[in-house]
Amino acid sequence: MENRCLNTLVIENSKVQGAILAQMVRNHKDLHLVSVCGNAMDANRTIKNHKIDVIFLDIEMPFIDGFDLLESLEQDIQVVIVTGNSDYALKAFDYGVTDFILKPAKIQRFHKAVKKVLKNLVKVDETLDEQEFLMVRSNMKNKKIYLKDIKWVEAFGDYIKLITKYEKVIVLNTMKSIANQLPKDSFLRIHRSYIVNLSMVDKFSGTSVEVGEHSIPMSRKHKPRLELLLEKAGV
Repeated sequence: MENRCLNTLVIENSKVQGAILAQMVRNHKDLHLVSVCGNAMDANRTIKNHKIDVIFLDIEMPFIDGFDLLESLEQDIQVVIVTGNSDYALKAFDYGVTDFILKPAKIQRFHKAVKKVLKNLVKVDETLDEQEFLMVRSNMKNKKIYLKDIKWVEAFGDYIKLITKYEKVIVLNTMKSIANQLPKDSFLRIHRSYIVNLSMVDKFSGTSVEVGEHSIPMSRKHKPRLELLLEKAGV
């Protein structure tokens, strides 16, 4: 696993407990505090706008509780429950949380939970290394982009933009070159300026493809090929 700080979100109804957890996160060399949220609605907005690696989550919150938030998570995020009620433990682990801390959170117990997070991350990274990826050069650094995370590729002048689940990566390359590096059964060039990951397609018409909330233009001549590949893939 490469050395990096894990983007961390604290979701805590109590301002005092939230401040305590936030300080523990700030003081840990492997964690980077993105935000402290007092409710699930603010937390959802933060999760949509950032790549979050780990959440320290209170269960008892107004309107939407911690379990409802767990149900709504789309990103693959490790969760450590921090609560004053031990009765939640069994249900929490049914959700596959990484750890469960009873309040008040002690520093030793916090560090033990972080060790579990890091250990799980190593396992995930080892699995990811077996998956297909592109190695690209962006911002003077080599960057590994997993194919399963790419939503679409977009022409950007002399560059291309790789739009992934987590970020936009700008690379000095051509559409032709990148198309040749992508598997033909799962990626399709639907326009001179766009290549789409077929597994990300939600809907399409004769002139566009929808990926989530985004509409991507498609040349009419590519529609038959798109339909055929989607049928083969069972998408």
